[in-house]
Amino acid sequence: MKKVMFIASTGGHLTEILELSPCFSKYNFSLVTEKTKSNLCLKQKYPGKVHFIISGTYTTKKAKLIYPFKLLCNCFISLFLLLKLRPSVIVTTGSHNVGPMCALGKIFRKKIIFIETFANRESPTKAGKIIYKFADYFIVQHKEMLKYYPKAIYGGWIF
Repeated sequence: MKKVMFIASTGGHLTEILELSPCFSKYNFSLVTEKTKSNLCLKQKYPGKVHFIISGTYTTKKAKLIYPFKLLCNCFISLFLLLKLRPSVIVTTGSHNVGPMCALGKIFRKKIIFIETFANRESPTKAGKIIYKFADYFIVQHKEMLKYYPKAIYGGWIF
């Protein structure tokens, strides 16, 4: 059975990746997301399948000094999870915390499938702009996004 890692930051990106949960049973899957109070319940729903990265690595005016340290920690956590779980494919809806995992996955020759978030219809995301350059499959949920990502696949809405 193929090993597939589903990874997303908390909130809407995680909600989108969980819309793919009917696919989970078809694979030896793992789910990776930020460790927050609201995400702890996933450990009960998917025993042994949920793994956490550090929450809140995005830049804000308050977090600019701590951001590089959290990002570095997430790089090491991502490397550890990649070596431990050994997925063949990494599927993600973004955002900021998935960058290290996707970059490392590409270095280790894993297939990267990026699904641009449903929330953006008129502008590309930062993560999308970066991962578009090396993703094996890049899927958009709005046809309008094809002007930013001409090699993308229009997949329609996840919801």
